[in-house]
Amino acid sequence: MSFIADGADVSGQATLGEGTKVWHLAQVREQAVLGANCIVGRGAYIGTGVKIGANSKIQNYALVYEPATLGRGVFIGPAVVLTNDTYPRSVSPDGELKSAHDWTPVGVTIGDGASIGARAVCVAPVSIGEWATVAAGAVVTKDVPAYALMVGVPARRIGWVGKAGHPLREEAGEWVCPATGERYVESNSTLKPVEVEA
Repeated sequence: MSFIADGADVSGQATLGEGTKVWHLAQVREQAVLGANCIVGRGAYIGTGVKIGANSKIQNYALVYEPATLGRGVFIGPAVVLTNDTYPRSVSPDGELKSAHDWTPVGVTIGDGASIGARAVCVAPVSIGEWATVAAGAVVTKDVPAYALMVGVPARRIGWVGKAGHPLREEAGEWVCPATGERYVESNSTLKPVEVEA
């Protein structure tokens, strides 16, 4: 059973997974689909048709505009913005107020386990790879590879992170997580876990 706090605005056409919690002043729009055990913090906004995988956390005042798609176990920090308009304008060139039918929304796609830090902005269309970390305040304007550690405006990769979120250390041609000991190999600016033989 899901939980909706007093003062939250959840459309009857939204789908909330088992154990999902939506807190005060949050808004979840029509056709949004949230998996099991998600948390939507105070004042957060989930747009029409947004898809969010199980065990994801959307922190206070984050704005997740449609047509965003988030994988499982994604962390969206406080006041993060996932945009949806490549060329935003309030009015058309002739000065008329634009309506929802006057533009085509584009989305942000975030892979499983990725984290977006507080007040970061992801400028659609852009994809964030699985287990990547975008630092607080960063502005992402280009696709982010899996396991990348991104900082700055515009965001640039300064290293790699493992599934535990810790920056990886390079050892003997491999990248090693100091928290778990997991090992990764880098090839052509991508990172992949080293397969452990059973």
